[in-house]
Amino acid sequence: MSDQKRLFLVDAYALIFRGYYAFIKNPRINSKGEDTSAIMGFMNSLLDVIKRERPDHLAVCFDKGGSADRVELYTEYKANRDATPDGIKTAIPYIYEILKAMHIPIMVKEGYEADDVIGTLAKKAEKEGYKTFMVTPDKDFAQLVSENIFMYRPMFGGGYETWGIPEVQKKFEITDPLQVIDFLGMMGDASDNIPGLPGVGEKTAKKFLATYGSMENLLANTHELKGKMKEKIEANGALGLLSKKLATIMLDVPVDFDAKDFEMSQPDIPKVTEIFQGLEFRRLTDNFLKTFASVNEATDQSKAPSNSTSTSNSDATSSSNSVSTSSSSSSAGEGQFSLFGGSPSESTKTETTSEFERNTIDNTSHFYQSIAPGMATTLFVKNLLNQTSVCFDTETTGLNPLIAELVGIAFSWDAGKGFYIPFPEDKEDAQHLIELLRPFFENEAIEKIGQNLKYDIKVLAKYNVEVKGKLFDTMLAHYLINPDMRHNMDILAETYLNYTPVSITELIGKKGKNQLSMRDVPLEKQTEYAVEDADITLQLKEHFEKELGDANTQKLFTDIEVPLLRVLAAMELEGINLDTDFLNSLSEQLNSDIDTLEKAIYEAAGEEFNIASPKQLGIILFEKLNLVDKPKKTKTGQYKTGEDILSYLAKDHKIIKQVLDYRGLAKLKSTYVDALPLQVEPSTNRVHTDYMQTVAATGRLSSNNPNLQNIPIRTERGRQVRKAFVPRDENYTLLAADYSQIELRIIAALSSEETMIEAFKNGEDIHASTASKVFGVPIAEVTREQRSNAKTVNFGIIYGVSAFGLSNQTDLSRGEAKELIDTYYETYPKLKKYMSAQVDFARDHGYVKTVLDRRRYLKDINSANAIVRGAAERNAVNAPIQGSAADIIKIAMINIHHKLSLGNFKTKMLLQVHDELVFDVYKPELEAMKTMIKTEMEGAFKMEVPLDVEMDIGDNWLEAH
Repeated sequence: MSDQKRLFLVDAYALIFRGYYAFIKNPRINSKGEDTSAIMGFMNSLLDVIKRERPDHLAVCFDKGGSADRVELYTEYKANRDATPDGIKTAIPYIYEILKAMHIPIMVKEGYEADDVIGTLAKKAEKEGYKTFMVTPDKDFAQLVSENIFMYRPMFGGGYETWGIPEVQKKFEITDPLQVIDFLGMMGDASDNIPGLPGVGEKTAKKFLATYGSMENLLANTHELKGKMKEKIEANGALGLLSKKLATIMLDVPVDFDAKDFEMSQPDIPKVTEIFQGLEFRRLTDNFLKTFASVNEATDQSKAPSNSTSTSNSDATSSSNSVSTSSSSSSAGEGQFSLFGGSPSESTKTETTSEFERNTIDNTSHFYQSIAPGMATTLFVKNLLNQTSVCFDTETTGLNPLIAELVGIAFSWDAGKGFYIPFPEDKEDAQHLIELLRPFFENEAIEKIGQNLKYDIKVLAKYNVEVKGKLFDTMLAHYLINPDMRHNMDILAETYLNYTPVSITELIGKKGKNQLSMRDVPLEKQTEYAVEDADITLQLKEHFEKELGDANTQKLFTDIEVPLLRVLAAMELEGINLDTDFLNSLSEQLNSDIDTLEKAIYEAAGEEFNIASPKQLGIILFEKLNLVDKPKKTKTGQYKTGEDILSYLAKDHKIIKQVLDYRGLAKLKSTYVDALPLQVEPSTNRVHTDYMQTVAATGRLSSNNPNLQNIPIRTERGRQVRKAFVPRDENYTLLAADYSQIELRIIAALSSEETMIEAFKNGEDIHASTASKVFGVPIAEVTREQRSNAKTVNFGIIYGVSAFGLSNQTDLSRGEAKELIDTYYETYPKLKKYMSAQVDFARDHGYVKTVLDRRRYLKDINSANAIVRGAAERNAVNAPIQGSAADIIKIAMINIHHKLSLGNFKTKMLLQVHDELVFDVYKPELEAMKTMIKTEMEGAFKMEVPLDVEMDIGDNWLEAH
C-alpha cells in the first residue's frame, strides 16, 4: 500500500437514501414501530467502507438548507423533488448522534450542498498531498476526479468500484473529467430539475463533446448543426449555459481542511452500542464491535481458555463459571485488523464484553440435557405429564412435513432448562417412542407452546398423533402484536430477549448438495440447538402474553388465529386432486395461442424481436412505432414497459394489447399450467398448498407452494386452470361456497349507510341499485354500461379510486369519472363520512381495526409526503373492510371444521381463496353439507347487513365456482 495519506469523504444523504430504499419492500421496523431502515442502511455502508479501506482520515458531509446560490440563479432548481420520507427525516438525528459517538467529523455548511463541501475539501486535501476518495453513487462527482481525487462508488448487489481519470473518460466518452460539467449541462438532470438543452440526451451530449469539447464551443458553432436541433440549441443557448453553471460543483465553500480533525480515532464504544440497543440493532452491533476491535484486544483474549457449557450434564455453577471466559473471547472480533492501533481502556473492555455483548448459548447459563432410551425416557415422560404448560419443538429430516421424519423432539417448561429426546431411524422403533409420548400430546390439560406449531402438528400427524389441549404459537402472537415486522424466531429472540440463537446453517450448512441432514449432526449439537429453540420460544411466550392483552388482541388470538391453525393443518394435509392430463393438454393449447400472438406482434412491429425483453420491446413501441410522444424511462434510460404503463395504452393500440395478452398467457403457462403437475406430492398424488397466517398485515391468508389464490380468473384461459382441480374420485363432488359482495356489505354496515343497507336487505342487485340512484333512472331502466360503471365505483371506492383511475378502468372521460364519483358520495353521504372518520382515527391512534379488533398499524398516516400519506389513508379505509372480511371467513372455517369433525363426515374442506371455500363433498352428504355450510358461513358474524353465500357443485373447480 502507498504511504500517501488517504481521506474518505462520505456523501451522507446519497447513502442514507440508498439505504432507505434498499429496504423499501421490507422496511426494518423495530418493536416500538420505528422505521430504522435509513439508519441501518447508512451504517452498514459506512462500516463496510471502514472495514474494506481502513482510512487514515474520514468525514461525513451533509446538506443544510440546499444551495442558496443555485436557487438564486434558477428558482426551479430541485423544485420537482418529493418531500423527504419521514423514515429518513427521523433517521438524521440518530445518524448525527452515532457519528458523534464514533468521533467521526460531520461536515455541513448552511446554504451549501454536500457536493460543494466535498468538492472544496477534496481540492484542499489534494494540495496538502492527500488522496481523496468521494464515497457516493452520484455521477455528478466525476467532474472532480483528478490524479489524487477518486470516486468510490457503491454498486448494486454489493461491493464498490473506484473511478479515476481513465474510468471517467471511458464512462462519459470524454478526454477531461471537467467535461462532465458540460455533459450534465447539455443533457440536464431530471432529479435536480436542471433543464439542459431541449432535445439533447446522453448520446447526443457525448456526440457534441466528441466534436466540440465544451458547451461554449458548441454554442459558438451552431451554424454546423441542422434542422430542428439547430433551432432548439440556438434558441436555448442561455439555458444551456445556466444548466452548466447549476451542474458545476463549487470549490470555495467556507470550510477548512485541518488534517488532525479528520483523523480516524477510537469510537466511544459503549455510547454507540447503547444507541444501537435502543434502536434494536442486534447484528449491526456485532458488526460494529468487530469492525473496531483492536489487534491487542483480540490477541489477549484469544489466549483465554475456551470453556463452553456442557450439553448434557452441566450444572448451574459450571455454566456460570464459563460465562465470563466465553464472553471475553466472543467479543474480541477474531481475525479483525486493528483500525486505530493501541487498545481501548480497561473500562471500555469491560463494558463491551458484559453490558453490551449479545447473549448467546456460549455465554448464557443453561441446562440442556439429552434423554437416553429406556428407563430415563420413562421417567422423563412421567415428569412431563405432571406439567401444566410445555414448549416443544420437533427436529426433522426436511422441511416438507408430509415426508419429513422425526430426528428428535425438544421440551422446555423452565427458562434456561430443557430436554431432548432423539429419535431412532428405524420406523418401528420411532413409532414405539412416539407411543410413549402420545399421552403428553393428546393430554387436553397440558398447554402446548411452539413457534409455527402448524408444522409440528403436521409432522406428528404423519405418526398418527393429534396435538390436543390449549395451544400458544409465538409466531401467531407476534403477528397480532406487530404485523409489519418479521416473525421468525431468530429475529424475535434478538428483538425481545437480546439473544442470538444458534443458526441452523452452523449445524447443517447452507442449501446445496453439501448440506447435511439433521441426522448427520452429532447428538450433542442436536441437543444444544433443539432445546435452545424450545427454551427461547418458552421465554418469548412470557413476553407476548402480556403484549396481546395490551393490544386488546388476546381474544382474536385465542378464538380465531389459534383454532384456525388446526383447521389449516387439516386442509394442508388433505390436499386436492389434480388432473395432470388436462393441464398437459392445456399447455399445448397455450403454446398455439402464444405462437399466434407472437406472429401478430411481429407483423404489427414489422420485424421479429424478443417480446420478453423490456429493452427491445421499448425500442419497438416508442422509437420505431412512436406510439407515445413522451414515453417514460427508467433511471438507466431504458423505456418503461411494465404492466402499469402498458395497460393505460392498451385500448388505444392493438399491439400493446397483444403484448399484454402474450405476457399473460406466458405467465399462466409457466406459473401454473406447467408448474402445477411438478408440485404434486408423490406420497399422496395430490397438491398440498401451505397457508400462511402471518404474511398479510390485513389478516388475509396467503397461499404458497403452490399459490392457489392468484390463479387468474378474468380470462378464459385463466379460468380453465381451475378445471384441473377435481374431486377425490367418482363418489365425491367439488362444492364452492362464496361470500357475495362481502366487502360492500361490510362497508355498508360499518358506515350505517341506510340506502345501501336497504338495498342489501331487499335482495336488490347492489350495482344496479347504485346505478339507478347515481344516474337517476328507474332500476328497471339501468343499462348494462351504467351498471358496469356503478360496479367499478362500488368496488373502487373501497380502494380509494380516483377520477383518473376510474377513467382508465371504464370508457368514461376523466371529467365524467369525477362527476360520477361526486354523485356517488352525494348519494351515499354516510359512506364518505365513515371514510373520513377512519382516516381521522388512524391519525390520532396510528392504527385502524376490524370488527374483531385486529389492528393494522399505519406508520405513514401523518407523513409530510403526500404520496406516502395518501397510501396510508387508503389503507385506513380499506384495511378494516378487507380485514373484517378475512376475520369473518376464518370464523366460518373454524365452525365448519368443528362440525365436520364432530359429525365424523367424509366431506373435507380443501381450499380457501379470499371470500371462497372449496370442499370435497361425499355425494351422500351433499344436501346436509349445502345446508350446514351456508348456515355457518352466513351466521359467522352478525351485523346490520345480512351475509349472503352463493354455492355450486361440479366435477371440477371451474364448474363449482
